[in-house]
Amino acid sequence: MNGPAESPDDGYEENDASEEYGAFRGPAGRARIPGPRRAADDLDPRHAPAPLPEPPPSHAVLKSLLGAWALAACSPEETQAVEDHLTECAPCAEEALRLRDAVGLLHPEETLDLKPLLRSRVLEDCLGKRPARIPVPVWANPYDTETARLDALLQDFGDSEWHTPVRLKWFEEERGRSRRTTVAGVIGHLMTVDGLVATALGLDDPLGPDGPQGGPAARTEYFWSASAYPTTRQVREPWREQSHTLVRTVSFAGRGVAQLAVDYGNFALPLGDAFLERAFECWVHAWDIAEAVDYPYGPPSAPHLHRMIDLAARLLPGALAERRRAGLAAPARGLVAAGAPGRTLHLEIEGAGGGGWDIALDSPGARPSPDRTVAEIALDGLEFCQLAAGHISPEEAAAGQHGDREAIRDVLFAAASLSRL
Repeated sequence: MNGPAESPDDGYEENDASEEYGAFRGPAGRARIPGPRRAADDLDPRHAPAPLPEPPPSHAVLKSLLGAWALAACSPEETQAVEDHLTECAPCAEEALRLRDAVGLLHPEETLDLKPLLRSRVLEDCLGKRPARIPVPVWANPYDTETARLDALLQDFGDSEWHTPVRLKWFEEERGRSRRTTVAGVIGHLMTVDGLVATALGLDDPLGPDGPQGGPAARTEYFWSASAYPTTRQVREPWREQSHTLVRTVSFAGRGVAQLAVDYGNFALPLGDAFLERAFECWVHAWDIAEAVDYPYGPPSAPHLHRMIDLAARLLPGALAERRRAGLAAPARGLVAAGAPGRTLHLEIEGAGGGGWDIALDSPGARPSPDRTVAEIALDGLEFCQLAAGHISPEEAAAGQHGDREAIRDVLFAAASLSRL
């Protein structure tokens, strides 16, 4: 009996799904069980076994990672595994807290104190690499530095520190005066008196157009009494912005601006001297604030301190003449023509920022002369600054004195009279 010819593969043909499932079907449509795997199948990813899931890290492994976790030295995956474990394991959570606290002890608290001359070195390095196109005038540098130092002191003050009582001191009517305010009140005082310099430069007055036209004391009293609420830490930002604006303005103004007059009410100063005076007061009141919050505060750098002392020494003949007109100093003993040599007192300031100054005794216009020196005073630099700030009385100044006692007394009292609120 003749039947259909057999196919070469013994009667079986591959169906359309054979490539996907590896099964063969015969003429009756029955699936044929595939034969044993061949060596070539090992190269086919379809035949690779599914990977087994990695077991979670054991308790011992996670516990060993707690030290690295506390130091933030774990990988992101390890960190996630440890933190997931801490939510489920109370003993490990307690151990993690102890380790994290211990790590905090490895980092001592940083203080606000800058290393000596750090700011100067940083500025010198920066300017050496790229000099400033518009440099700050030399006479404005002390003010720029002292406002920055005070701002660094205020940086981390909380509300309680801003309301710490501060007693401002000055010398007036032959005796010491004082006024109680707060840290915020001191910054407000600095801002309002800086406003005298701002208005001289044509800038906005911090007291506004309706503010008083008097001197520092009147302006400060107006500021303190203008609000029904005590001054708060919010005063820091306008004070600092005003100081930045002052430095920027004089940097762009050119050389001649240093001679611009700044009116203090009953006297005036050239702008260059006014910036030195504001730097001196900023340092003195920063000292007051630091003392109130029991925090150490150092003096200005020696070059800046020397410039401040020089300003006070140059103001002494005028202050002495003013006291003489008010009947508070001995009368002049030898009036001379302006520019002629007259009686002289030699002031020797010791320590950082010190030097020697000859002070005309009888007339501000007289020329000091070593040949006509009748007295000498020697004082430590910081002590002289305390005297000029009204923080110590003339009687308390531990001065080395030699010569005319009357002249020495008049000069010491004249130095104290430079102070004011």
